[in-house]
Amino acid sequence: MNKTIWIALGALALGGIFAYLLTPAPVTQTAGHSMAPPDTAGISQGAPIVNVALPAELSADAQIGKRAFDAKCAECHNDNAAGQNGVAPPLVHKIYEPSHHGDGSFVAAAMNGVTSHHWNFGNMPPVKGVTQADARYIATYVRELQRANGID
Repeated sequence: MNKTIWIALGALALGGIFAYLLTPAPVTQTAGHSMAPPDTAGISQGAPIVNVALPAELSADAQIGKRAFDAKCAECHNDNAAGQNGVAPPLVHKIYEPSHHGDGSFVAAAMNGVTSHHWNFGNMPPVKGVTQADARYIATYVRELQRANGID
């Protein structure tokens, strides 16, 4: 009987050690690098979520991307990707910086849709009529807007 107790205690101890080792560490972020979306409670429904400073000039590819964005994306993401409260997030936001959401993420979201994971606006459906080339130009436009607003 004594042997059975020691085996049971050993199994419990090993289980506790494995549980401790397999528990993910809490996520810590560097100061100034919060990926949390802003509180939009004080913003009117449908109003822009962020103020977007426009670059002095857009590259030729970004100009093409702006036309595609205006035609296919602005209805939800608002002019200049400022977001629309209650509808769609701003793409000119730290959450969408290149190191967190690469250009491929923009292309995939436009082509395939995306499950809501940062904002509470619901899932984004695929954008009808947008080609991969369109989505790449749109990503170029968004990146130039982001850089003009201090997001690299």
